[in-house]
Amino acid sequence: MKSSEFVVGWGTLALINAGLGQSKGHDGMSWFLLSLLFGPVATFLIVVSEPVARKRSAGRRDATAKSDDP
Repeated sequence: MKSSEFVVGWGTLALINAGLGQSKGHDGMSWFLLSLLFGPVATFLIVVSEPVARKRSAGRRDATAKSDDP
């Protein structure tokens, strides 16, 4: 019984870490897999890591950008 609870807890932690990783701009699947291997250590690494600068999509304009319209 204890081993199944451990597996459920470890898997839940891996899912949470995947979400944390995605919220910081990292690949969620990579963090999920790392979390399956390293568990709480991966959680610590996500928390202390810096967010990744996201690329702006081509269709969106920056609010401070000057418009070419007269």
